Amino acid sequence: MPEGDTVYRTAHNLDAALHGARLTRCDVRVPAYATVDLTGEIVHEVVSRGKHLLMRVGEYSIHSHLKMEGSWHLYRHGSAWKRPAFQARIVLETAEWVAVGFELGVLEVVPLNREAELLAYLGPDLLGADWDAAEATRRIRERPDRPVAVALADQGNLAGLGNEYVNELCFLRGLLPTRPVGEATDVPALVDLARRLILANRDRTERITTGNARRGMQSWVFSRAGQPCRRCGTLIERGTLGRSELELRNTFWCPRCQT
Repeated sequence: MPEGDTVYRTAHNLDAALHGARLTRCDVRVPAYATVDLTGEIVHEVVSRGKHLLMRVGEYSIHSHLKMEGSWHLYRHGSAWKRPAFQARIVLETAEWVAVGFELGVLEVVPLNREAELLAYLGPDLLGADWDAAEATRRIRERPDRPVAVALADQGNLAGLGNEYVNELCFLRGLLPTRPVGEATDVPALVDLARRLILANRDRTERITTGNARRGMQSWVFSRAGQPCRRCGTLIERGTLGRSELELRNTFWCPRCQT
């Protein structure tokens, strides 16, 4: 599941391959941008901002969001793609590399001077130079009636957490996902743990929140409905929670360890 750490690694890998290179091909397979051709332009850098990926090329920014199914791949020329060509939303080539964005949830090409406006709604980036724990805490506390899981997942509060991290953080802090923010006694500690947890996983290919890298042992509650809690043995429960009916996400918790 793409979360801030996944996007960070993707941006890092793309930047290592494309930074400073000139595009020899630009094929955008989204109707709204099908006529865009940045061939001949230089890739200045590729960076992440929360769960957003920004490829700065010439005077433009190629903005993408992986959503649930998206991914960026790097190939050498002549190598077989690992996903079918009909899923490709953009193909960028340099003298050495082919970068392909598959099933990107969002793909748009905007002038560089519009980039900040586009992402102005985001809170402090957990993996970014702008990280500000006090500001993230302030934003979370602005709506004390909200369930803590909803507040953590809101990218306007802090950018980078997805559903897996939210569920695991609630467990680690002993909070029911539905507990109102106003009843969570130590929001700064929760924010600090979110930062430490995503930093610990930033360079890993397998996300681990338990400290145990063995297959099937990496998470505490996420996607473990009906299985025993690793701490107390109580069966993990599952529900849905979100900002609206259109944004419901699966939620997992231990009814004994989380209150």
